[in-house]
Amino acid sequence: MAKKYDYLIVGAGLYGSTFAYREIHKGRRCMVIDKRLQTGGNLYCDNIEGINVHQYGAHIFHTNHKGVWDFVNSIVPFNRYTNSPVANYRGKLYNLPFNMNTFYQMWGVTTPAEAEAKLAEQRAEALNRMRNLGIDEPRNLEEQALLLIGKDIYEKLIKGYTEKQWGRKCTELPAFIIRRLPVRLTFDNNYFNDSYQGIPIGGYNKLIDGLLDGADVMVGVDFFQDKEHWLNLADKVLFTGKIDEFYDYRFGKLNYRTVKFETEILDTANYQGNAVINYTESDVPYTRIIEHKHFEMFGSAINACPKTVISKEYSMEWKDGIEPYYPVNDDVNQALYRQYAALAAKEEKIEFGGRLAEYKYYDMAPIIHKIMF
Repeated sequence: MAKKYDYLIVGAGLYGSTFAYREIHKGRRCMVIDKRLQTGGNLYCDNIEGINVHQYGAHIFHTNHKGVWDFVNSIVPFNRYTNSPVANYRGKLYNLPFNMNTFYQMWGVTTPAEAEAKLAEQRAEALNRMRNLGIDEPRNLEEQALLLIGKDIYEKLIKGYTEKQWGRKCTELPAFIIRRLPVRLTFDNNYFNDSYQGIPIGGYNKLIDGLLDGADVMVGVDFFQDKEHWLNLADKVLFTGKIDEFYDYRFGKLNYRTVKFETEILDTANYQGNAVINYTESDVPYTRIIEHKHFEMFGSAINACPKTVISKEYSMEWKDGIEPYYPVNDDVNQALYRQYAALAAKEEKIEFGGRLAEYKYYDMAPIIHKIMF
């Protein structure tokens, strides 16, 4: 078949869609294919009972880059949603990230000086314990967390949640995972420090549709079932799928963590009063509950919609046949990825980009910034 397109883009998620937008606005012809039955990748929203349900987990757009913010708002206006998750530990609620509200709920302290004194006391306990054991540097996530935040917050708000999320004990996880913990001595529940954050009004599908405007799009297409045909359809290829699969797993399979969702429609207007509540005790099998309407409905609009939709998230080990989510960035997997990246660097007509192709976790704004700026 004669080449018809300048670019074939494999994957209609945010990376592929933004790339298509850029190339189309340079006057190039783009074909975008995706094996799913819809575009958007993990941003896809299903409308249930008038509520945009984040089918693949909560996505909150946030950035400090005004150009990125202006760009996405030129595609679809964003609302004023502010991410302020809550932690539930044995029925008691704590604000996140760790701030004066959290410290008041944990210890009853009311001033930054009192909170800092309590944190210093617990950090010193952790440091003395390590010194008594002859340990100079934290060897694992548990030791690192105790040095950063102390035993009370670690045991109630970090330990159980983290072990569920990674499927491993905190003593078996590397310290670097938690080397930076946001700690604020202000009464501020805004999870992000970025200047801009929100959700597309009408859901993320509107953002993806706008980005793909002008491209030829085919869904329900498996690139690997006719790889040579697709590679020969365009002068250049952007591949956003799994890099190890592209190379037929010749060095072995990269590992991931994944997420299972249990979604329910409830006959109540307001189930938990917040978009995201984390369940931090190990006895609760799910990591969090998302109530989707709170991403886009505020004030009286919440009760005007008589039903609600919630999703319970369960963190799991990835296996073939289910969606890979989070790269396992240990030494073994990073070494394996570097072998595949060395092959990719030699390709002349094929580019690799995105979470699966680069084997790295991406927030949304950095994808837009990387491609458009």
